[in-house]
Amino acid sequence: MDRLVVIGGSDAGISAALRSLELRPDMEVTVLVSDRFPNFSICGLPFLLSGEVTDWRSLAHRTREELEATGMRLRLGCKARSVDATRRTVTVSDADGGNFDLPYDRLILATGALSVKPPVEGLDLPGVFFLRWMEDGLACLNFLKERSPRSAAVIGSGYIGLETADALTRRGIQVTLIQRSGTLRKTLDPSLSRLVDEELEKHGVRPVQGMTPKGVERSGERLVVLDERNRRVEADMVLVAVGARPNSELAAQAGADLGAAKAVRVNRRMETGLPGVYAAGDCVEAYHRILEKPVYLPLGTTAHKQGRVAGENAAGGAREFAGSLGTQVVQVFDLVAARTGLMESEASVAGWRPLTVETECPDHKAYYPGARNLQIRLTGDRETGRLLGVQLLGRRESEIAKRIDVFAACLFHGMDVEALNDLDLSYTPPLGAPWDPAQAAAQAWGSARKMRKA
Repeated sequence: MDRLVVIGGSDAGISAALRSLELRPDMEVTVLVSDRFPNFSICGLPFLLSGEVTDWRSLAHRTREELEATGMRLRLGCKARSVDATRRTVTVSDADGGNFDLPYDRLILATGALSVKPPVEGLDLPGVFFLRWMEDGLACLNFLKERSPRSAAVIGSGYIGLETADALTRRGIQVTLIQRSGTLRKTLDPSLSRLVDEELEKHGVRPVQGMTPKGVERSGERLVVLDERNRRVEADMVLVAVGARPNSELAAQAGADLGAAKAVRVNRRMETGLPGVYAAGDCVEAYHRILEKPVYLPLGTTAHKQGRVAGENAAGGAREFAGSLGTQVVQVFDLVAARTGLMESEASVAGWRPLTVETECPDHKAYYPGARNLQIRLTGDRETGRLLGVQLLGRRESEIAKRIDVFAACLFHGMDVEALNDLDLSYTPPLGAPWDPAQAAAQAWGSARKMRKA
């Protein structure tokens, strides 16, 4: 009987184990989970803090019983300490402090990512939290329930920082959002980023821009965040959300090569180059479908797909990961921001000749009540006409997530901007227009391109 060991029980690891057992029910599949939360939605933690999700157990995609019913063996509280790729064994420490060697025929590394810990003193103080794993979220939730803080400082204005600022505000907590630069500068262009800032301020979030914290100190019952100019932000709690880095140390120790951002280097079959060893999820590189090269893009959707590919190939298949476009969406109060593909700056660096056009149009026919404007920034290559990327912003009622998916599907298939006009998209006045906003944006881009050529 073939033995598959999966290290990691989150999105990529569980997806891999499920796919392997689906194809090879006779395989012996063991999943090592370092904590007690297999197959939980870490993306749901901000909504647990806000109170929108009322029971943390509901964040489990599947219960332990449901997972084990598939035939996989879950080993909770078991941490992989080292991998011997020659002997094909994993040295494991269990919850009781014991160590044992676990042999494998095939191995999948799905060790995920770790929260970036900036060089800031005092991050270990009580009342300072990260939000990467379930234990982090439950510790923060217990603090909220037991201490009833009235103010919070959130360090970092990426997606997790924004969602956490939203969540804590919904609990009636005064939030100060500490930003080294402007909101979402790496994800949205400034014209759309400013609208996100306005939404935050509209709901009482106090932004502090251009502040790089150097330390967190205790002042009585409160915490103080300080920067090099001795600017101070006082709060009852601090949450740090400045990004993630690949948890690739185990793979490197085993002899796997590291690539972009020190993530595990894999081919499109998710093979590491070590015999019988695959890797997937937030610890690995992702093939970018437009750039046609590996990048580090830790996203839940990507982790699920890569895990499925790794699991299929570990079971004897030959599937390739189709690639990522970096499609993302975030809700900030009543505003939703999304993007897919490349921003103009990224396209320029990659050697394209990008042209970006921003359009504003209603989400359905303006004469029907309730129409809301969408902001669409569409980037295409001015020479070839190829669609390169889209940024989209609008109210939550406008189904921004599904609208960005139209563009993502077009990008996935390498379509030109002009070809969007040929799509057979649905229409009824309460929900859309004869020319969908995606097509209106494409037409505006085409007109701007012609004017530049004239």
